Amino acid sequence: MATAEQSYLRGELEHRRERLHHLAHTAQGDLSLNRLLSQVDAALARMDHGSFGVCEVCKGSVEAERLLSDPLVGVCLECLSHEEQHSLENDLTLAGNIQRALLPGNEISSPGWKISYHYEPAGPVSGDYCDLIDTPAGLLFLLGDVSGKGVAASMLMSHLNATFRSLAAANLPIDHMAEAANRIFCKSTLAGHYATLIAGRAAESGAVEFVSAGHLPLLHVHSNGASAYGATGVPLGMFCDSRFTAHTLLLQPGDSLLLYTDGLTEARNPSGDEYGIERITRLAARNAALAPEHLLANCLTDLRGYIGSAKRHDDLSLLALRRAA
Repeated sequence: MATAEQSYLRGELEHRRERLHHLAHTAQGDLSLNRLLSQVDAALARMDHGSFGVCEVCKGSVEAERLLSDPLVGVCLECLSHEEQHSLENDLTLAGNIQRALLPGNEISSPGWKISYHYEPAGPVSGDYCDLIDTPAGLLFLLGDVSGKGVAASMLMSHLNATFRSLAAANLPIDHMAEAANRIFCKSTLAGHYATLIAGRAAESGAVEFVSAGHLPLLHVHSNGASAYGATGVPLGMFCDSRFTAHTLLLQPGDSLLLYTDGLTEARNPSGDEYGIERITRLAARNAALAPEHLLANCLTDLRGYIGSAKRHDDLSLLALRRAA
């Protein structure tokens, strides 16, 4: 396994141990917490001795993607029984179906705006988060990326979906909504789990307010090019008392917003070079006059031409909103 992945997994395990120590202290006598803490300590010990990621049955390597999804996995896929493999496949299929049902419908609309999104998991389930909610105050749009991969990340994505769906009805200012979501997310997940996210509200007048919790720059695409707006706070789940500053924009008729996850910017070509933020910014500027669905189609065509035969390893999500002319 690559050094970067090992470093990530060590950090993930150490964060879990820190949170579990705290939980075990406040809930003394909870045997399930103590067992989980023992598993984390054992995994860290195996990492120190160079045996982490080794199958307990055949002594071969546990699949890297499964370890990134759950660092406590100790058996490779080939050593699972037929029944266990079949059960895992069924669980993944069901999880994927549930996740797709949480996505906004293709018929989503809001006065004054045209909208399109693309959601493409790298595997059966995704850690990307995309939602559109029409509210009396305007269209609530959300795009984010949960740390980690696989089923664990998809569960956290579903958690975010439920959280923001609940908060949307309260009609809070967007910064207060992000702060409330952060408190909920922080207190209900293990240490080391976080999510980068853009949450915004677009009014029929063209006024947009948004916060970016450590996410990639939002692009305001207009007749003079594309302007990038970076993070206004740290990722959700890092600190329970985080505060977020809202950006405000006024989009003219024909202007667009483009949001994306790192499945776009960190995609690599066969030479190992990343697609990058600069490339998507230039492409968006060249396609400023296009409707959202055509803008996204051109982004995907350019991405696929760039990566060529290289394998894509991360979930990919894009969201475009255009103020109606």
